[in-house]
Amino acid sequence: MKLLKDLYQYRELLKTNVKKEIRGKYKGSILGVLWSFFNPLLMVVVYAIVFPYIMKVQTSNYLVFLIIGIIPWNFFVTVMNQGMITIRMNAGIIKKVYFPREILPISVALSGLVNFFISSCIILIFCLFGGVGFSWHLIFFPLIAICQFFFTLGLILVLSAVNIYIKDTEYIIQFFVNLLFYATPILYTADLLPGIFQWIIKLNPLAQMITAYRDIFMYHIMPGTWGTLYIILISAFSFVIGLIVFRKLERGFAEEV
Repeated sequence: MKLLKDLYQYRELLKTNVKKEIRGKYKGSILGVLWSFFNPLLMVVVYAIVFPYIMKVQTSNYLVFLIIGIIPWNFFVTVMNQGMITIRMNAGIIKKVYFPREILPISVALSGLVNFFISSCIILIFCLFGGVGFSWHLIFFPLIAICQFFFTLGLILVLSAVNIYIKDTEYIIQFFVNLLFYATPILYTADLLPGIFQWIIKLNPLAQMITAYRDIFMYHIMPGTWGTLYIILISAFSFVIGLIVFRKLERGFAEEV
């Protein structure tokens, strides 16, 4: 409740920060926000060449399969990279002015969510022209997207705070995020792996989220009940733990930054 009151009281600051994050990401570039579309498209082109023909991955509608995995992954990676350093990058204002420090990582996550919704238009275009089409199951898309928002927000609340005290945090996490890319069924289907690895992959929340997105956009079925419940619970857990850790560590921000 305190967080909601703070966000309402400082809503103008939150709104300004979200706009700054959205505009600042591509500030000075010629194409600007259009890079939100071009980045995943360029990744899809590369992987669509490498995996079906060189790695011999055989999946029907592979381009649609790829884009549904890559755009949520870009949402996750972008928020993680920007969120981990947001406290340090705003050291000047933290030392001078009081405001709820949670606004900084929340602004990053919200801007990422807005970009994600915009970028998801690409998924719809690929589904339309790839012959997959649409169905009423799209109503579940906002639920999974919001769960991903809270899951990622919880992570950056912890990591942005820890990064103030342990400066190497962002580099260590970037390494593990790169490994996580290959431990998430973005380029391949999980059933290509041996049975034991399939169970391990299912413990990865991002794998469950991307599976849910594919069920919604590509296969036109409801996301699995247990998978959806797992996503909701792990996202809530991530957010709550992230908020608790952040508030314990934020007391020393002004001295450490």
